Amino acid sequence: MPDWLHSLPVFWLAAVVFAVAVLVTAAIYAVVMSLSTGERGRAFTSISPGLLPPMGIVFALLVGFLAAQVWSSGDRAAVAVSEEASSLRAVVLLSSEFPGETEARMRNLVDRHIEDAVTKEWPQMAEHGATLAVVPQPLADLQAMALGLRPESPGQTIAQQEIVTSLEHALDARRQRIIVSQSSVNGAKWGGVATLAVLTLFAIAFVHSGNRRGAAIAMALFASAAAAATVMIAAQERPFAGYFGVSPTPLEQIEPTQPH
Repeated sequence: MPDWLHSLPVFWLAAVVFAVAVLVTAAIYAVVMSLSTGERGRAFTSISPGLLPPMGIVFALLVGFLAAQVWSSGDRAAVAVSEEASSLRAVVLLSSEFPGETEARMRNLVDRHIEDAVTKEWPQMAEHGATLAVVPQPLADLQAMALGLRPESPGQTIAQQEIVTSLEHALDARRQRIIVSQSSVNGAKWGGVATLAVLTLFAIAFVHSGNRRGAAIAMALFASAAAAATVMIAAQERPFAGYFGVSPTPLEQIEPTQPH
């Protein structure tokens, strides 16, 4: 689906999809009804109505598979963000075992990472532009700092180990959210849905060509259902874009204030 559609509010996305559905349905109706005369008309009306249920079932299954893929990606994205936030929160809390300059620097690095994630990575993920090519510098510095600590008590030794483990989890969660941000419904799948919807509209028009009003009603109902399903999937196709995209709120809520 074109990138510009994902940047639209849900209302306008729905308006565009339903407008396209109306135009396609009207065109198919006009073509079939103009051809349903004489021998062609009798051929159209001879098509068994039993053809429609299997086509509808296949369409529903395909839409169901796409919806399951989209919802699964959204769930994975939300889990990754929550795990990253939880790991960073643990680092902030454990940093208090190293009071003074060390604690302040750790909190500052966590804050910088969150700021970079919110202001830079989120817009990139929304546009499929984020990559794993570069490790976030604040986390790299924080990891090097944690590994270089010299514990002076058993409590600090345990805290250092937990900080290193939490940073590894945070880096892994970040990798997961960037990987998930690349997920989308590819063109072949969208093409399959569109093709099957058009074929089903043709089948409805053929079966009901002897009753033009009935054909118009049946086609309008199916086209509306297909458009609604398309909007539902398209609005959530990209895990970090649009109204339903996963937000960085869990990270923003950490707010690692400087120690007093």
